[in-house]
Amino acid sequence: MLKVLEVSSDSNIGGAGKCILTFLKTFDRSRFSVGAVLPKDSLLKPEIAALDIPVYEMENLAEKSLDFRAVCALRRLFQKLKPDVVHTHASMSARFAAFSLGIPVVYTRHSVFPPPAALTRFPGKQINGLVNNLTASKIIAVAEAAKDNLTDTGVSAKKIEVILNGVAALPEVSEEAVAKLEHTFGIAPGDKVAVMAARLNVVKGHTYFIKAAEILRSRGVDAKFLIAGTGEMEQDLKAQIKEKHLEDRVIMMGFVTDVAPLMQRMDVQVNCSFGTEATSLSLLEGMSLGKPAVVSDFGGNPGVIADGVNGFITPTHDAAALADRLEQLFCDAALYQTMAQNCRRIFEEKFTAAVNTRAIERVYESVADQKRKTKA
Repeated sequence: MLKVLEVSSDSNIGGAGKCILTFLKTFDRSRFSVGAVLPKDSLLKPEIAALDIPVYEMENLAEKSLDFRAVCALRRLFQKLKPDVVHTHASMSARFAAFSLGIPVVYTRHSVFPPPAALTRFPGKQINGLVNNLTASKIIAVAEAAKDNLTDTGVSAKKIEVILNGVAALPEVSEEAVAKLEHTFGIAPGDKVAVMAARLNVVKGHTYFIKAAEILRSRGVDAKFLIAGTGEMEQDLKAQIKEKHLEDRVIMMGFVTDVAPLMQRMDVQVNCSFGTEATSLSLLEGMSLGKPAVVSDFGGNPGVIADGVNGFITPTHDAAALADRLEQLFCDAALYQTMAQNCRRIFEEKFTAAVNTRAIERVYESVADQKRKTKA
């Protein structure tokens, strides 16, 4: 049985934390023994402990990629627990600690964003490549675009394996739950609904979502546009909605604890990102319910949505193109039904939690086997 330690520096439950939880809920307990190393008082701790997974809390780990006090503490922990593989999520401290002890390291790149220019040219590219190539036995990129980010900064393509994120299918919810959602946010039973579920950050592109709502109103297309999430752009977005007199069409929902009723009620999901996006978990959850999406061509979006198959891909910063594609999906019932069927099929083929977990397990076995061969 392989002993694996998952190490995260996150205090909150973000995208990486959700991916860790997905793995911990679905890994093969007959072949792997898994523990988690977290910052002290991380919100992930109770979620992981509830899965009967041992949790080890560390000082000097929270929200830091590298802290030499954490490196020393992690070395002591690794020496005590003797893992076969250490899997790090945004923790260079854990990579250094494991590497120094000769323990195979798997590192996951969860994000996609343009790398700093200094890391794409000499000498930054060479230094970054050397550190990453040396301290990781294997690097998992959660999107082809994430792999590109890595190779652009000197990481060897041979070190990288692209494993797209996976999620558990969202449960179908009761009619009563959907009706409650409609009542709360002023949605009529027959309304067409587009949803954008993302942190209210400028690079998520909510401005283009709002502009698309304005364009469709001018064309006489009736629809509701729901924005789920919180963030620093909240007041600015509310001002944009008010300025365009879209209060009856564009609804700010705030933080949504249970997304299943929202995903079931929506017709189309929208992703307008232009600054950071890997394999969107929200898009995958929508696909599990057969919901097509209209997405920007940034980051990992094209790895999830095949243009014209399970949704549409539009250029970044292009509200008119977004409006055009939404209008197609709202108004062409046959097209919508075909795409909805494709969503469910593609989800089952590529994006389930089980598909993702089996791929990660194969990486663990591969690096552990390589270690054994090296020792032999």
